[in-house]
Formats: sequence, C-alpha cells, structure tokens
Amino acid sequence: MAQFERENMLERQRVGIAAAKERGAYLGRAPTARAKSARVHALDAKGLTKQEIADACSIGIASVYRILKEANTRAPD
Repeated sequence: MAQFERENMLERQRVGIAAAKERGAYLGRAPTARAKSARVHALDAKGLTKQEIADACSIGIASVYRILKEANTRAPD
C-alpha cells in the first residue's frame, strides 16, 4: 500500500513540474550569491578581507572565494 501511495505521489509531482515548466514558472532556485558578484568584486578591489566581504554581502565565505576564483579563471577578452 505504501509503495502504491509513493508511486502515486511521484506521478502527481512529475505532472505538476511539467505543468509549471509549460507556464514558465519552474526555473529552479534563483541565484543569490552570484547575483551579488559585482559588489563582491567592488569590495575586493577596496581591499576588504574575504570574511568582511561575506558579512557585507550576507553570503557565505565560500561563495566569496568561488566568485573571485571564477573571475580569475576566465580567459581575457
């Protein structure tokens, strides 16, 4: 009985996700830390520490390192 209920729930979930995708409402989680990358770079240019940048932007320190690393690994235009 439990297996039937689980399969039924999963099917309803798949139908709901498909309907949301058709409406354009299912885009996944909105980016938070990467949306603040401009501010992270500006604070880094001012010479703030990684922890100070994380606190000022209300993001994790790992996100600060990730944003700065991505900027350094991009090929120059």
